[in-house]
Amino acid sequence: MTVESERPHAAEPRVCVVVVGEALVDQVERPGEPVVEHPGGSPANVALTLGRLGHDVHLLTRLGDDERGQDVTRHLDASGVRLLAGSLVTGRTSTALARIGADGAAQYEFDLHWELPDPVPPLPAHALCLHTGSVAALLEPGAAQVVSISQDAGAGATISYDPNIRPVLLGPAAQVRPQVEALVALADVVKLSDEDACWLSPADDPEQLAAGWLVPGSQPRGPAVVVLTRGSAGAVAFCSNGRVEVAPLPVTVSDTVGAGDSFSGALIDALATHGLLGADRRAALRAIDLPTLQDVVTHAVRVAAVTVSRPGADPPTRAELAAQRSQP
Repeated sequence: MTVESERPHAAEPRVCVVVVGEALVDQVERPGEPVVEHPGGSPANVALTLGRLGHDVHLLTRLGDDERGQDVTRHLDASGVRLLAGSLVTGRTSTALARIGADGAAQYEFDLHWELPDPVPPLPAHALCLHTGSVAALLEPGAAQVVSISQDAGAGATISYDPNIRPVLLGPAAQVRPQVEALVALADVVKLSDEDACWLSPADDPEQLAAGWLVPGSQPRGPAVVVLTRGSAGAVAFCSNGRVEVAPLPVTVSDTVGAGDSFSGALIDALATHGLLGADRRAALRAIDLPTLQDVVTHAVRVAAVTVSRPGADPPTRAELAAQRSQP
């Protein structure tokens, strides 16, 4: 685990990003081992990734004022993630039991309530990106608030969305898919896993589903970039100029907890590097060329590879990535 007293270094935060969604405690259970607790929650893990990569990150979430909530708050703060007003409530912090199989993949069981303050507190006006997804975007009573926030934020910010489906908390796929696709329509960047694609539409090829979400470059809104992650098979991405494919990096997998979340955070980080975040850069994002898209996805694959090599959701800092590149 990264030493939490060592904050990631950056002379100035690179961009302001708002993340909206659940933060909780992952209870990781491995065969024959005692349960180990790690701070988690898909959107919180995205925020953690962006914080460790040096961005100015604000998280709107729901955390109890119990010991677990205090641990999660300290964990996020140590990586530069700031909680927005209303994120701390009286009560207990949600949990997710992650059972790790022989292949390192996790199966989840949740004890979770999701709801945001009413009214929702104002978000930083200078944010260039808003990311949401997973439980927060689909589980009521908070899901409707997330949709409203995403609609409003699109006037000034790039919208990033990762469905990260948790079937155990939801209804049948035929009921959930319209909810997911309503959020897809609000997004500029979508990250979809092949597992989510197969659950949402088992009759469709995952690549066809992902490519079908892409909105033509002539349209003012809707996904300009859609990325499909395929676990050990790497990732493919689609834009108006075509398709790119990125092979996985060889890595010994500890577990897959937080892998997709760190991938989403790294996508946002790479788009920031290329100056493609913010509503005023929407046309440039729609016109993204294939070499740039290849670079963006390659960066995300690299970050996710580090995350799966370590227990729990433990994404790398920018300094760690730089050290890794300097190794022969």
